[in-house]
Amino acid sequence: MSIKSYFGAPLFIFGLLALSILMFIFPNAYLEAALRGMVIWWDVLFPSLFPFFIISEVLLGFGIVHLIGTLLDPLMRPIFRIPGSGGFVAAMGYVSGYPIGAKLTAQLWEQKMINRDEGERLVAFTTSSDPIFLIGAVSIGFFHNPLIVPILAIAHYGGGFLVGILMRFHGEPTVQESVLTSSVPSKLHRNRLIEAFRAMHAARINDGRNIGELFRQAILSSLQLMVVVGGLVVFFSVFLELLTQAGIMKWLYLVIEKSLSIVNMPPALSQSLVGGTFEVTLGARFAGQPITYIPLSFKVAAAAFILSWGGLSVHAQIASILHSTNIRYWPFLVARLAHGIIAACIVKLLWEPLAGGIEAHSTIFLTELSTRPQPFIYSPEGYINLIGINFIILLAMIIFAMICWNIKLLWSRCRRLFDK
Repeated sequence: MSIKSYFGAPLFIFGLLALSILMFIFPNAYLEAALRGMVIWWDVLFPSLFPFFIISEVLLGFGIVHLIGTLLDPLMRPIFRIPGSGGFVAAMGYVSGYPIGAKLTAQLWEQKMINRDEGERLVAFTTSSDPIFLIGAVSIGFFHNPLIVPILAIAHYGGGFLVGILMRFHGEPTVQESVLTSSVPSKLHRNRLIEAFRAMHAARINDGRNIGELFRQAILSSLQLMVVVGGLVVFFSVFLELLTQAGIMKWLYLVIEKSLSIVNMPPALSQSLVGGTFEVTLGARFAGQPITYIPLSFKVAAAAFILSWGGLSVHAQIASILHSTNIRYWPFLVARLAHGIIAACIVKLLWEPLAGGIEAHSTIFLTELSTRPQPFIYSPEGYINLIGINFIILLAMIIFAMICWNIKLLWSRCRRLFDK
């Protein structure tokens, strides 16, 4: 038995026993927190994630991912050092939100389309909030200010792109990567569209399942994953509430307040940062509270950090999904922390040029939005918008990848002419 497991198991058992005791001491708070977690899972997470879980698995079984992967390989491999199939994961992950990116990464690993290092790079920057939650829940629902959407989106999704570029240095180059990087496009591979359809056809033949069996297995595996996600959401909701009732959270607030004072940030942000450490929705809601003595730029920076960090609830979901693979959790942990810091820095750097006049309009939007009926953020129109955004992102990536491939072909032809 290793030292890690020798000390980790007793601490874990002690933590569960302490949590059980707190459940007996605060039964009402425990029950209310469990019900609140169930409502979040049923009203928000289930309708937003379950359809995309099924769609992604069906597309993988039909070979669509192989088709897109072949087309995107000239774009994804030079920039992020991952196969083109990672482009599909990136588009689905950024549009559908966490933990879609991790689920698709695990599926690619199971089909031997990526190795461990590529999987760690891929899941590190494809885990993000979906646009509907960022716009509908955070910007409008919590901050009551749609003007912060552009800078919050740039910070969150732009920060994820920068994390993907930084993660390309993670892991040693393999022999296969060296061959693919140094190889010159041959006549056989010049028509990537035909090659992409051949890859899709081969993947469909290798899968072998009929449509009924494919949908049945997709629904069963998606339901199983949704139960795991729901259980983790309820657990962390109860865990956080019991810590609050026991007074432990006050000590955490005090530590964060001291740390924020050292870096010249408002100590009152401690509530949102501590809450966001455990759960995204709770931290974002605290960050959007109408506290007038905290500048809006600091509150938006805190929200960007919380959305990019993801919360320990999301981390537990990702770890449970990656458990069946050899993909390690610690690169994901480091990447989430880096993503949060980068996103917060982007907000502060771009606040004056992009959002300098928002502070004066925040109260106006608060009054206007309070008199309007707020629609449910996961509406049929929202799903249509998500599918449209996903299609646009994939199409733009494919077009850009084809341009890169043609430039590579032209460059190889010019080199041959000069060599002669």
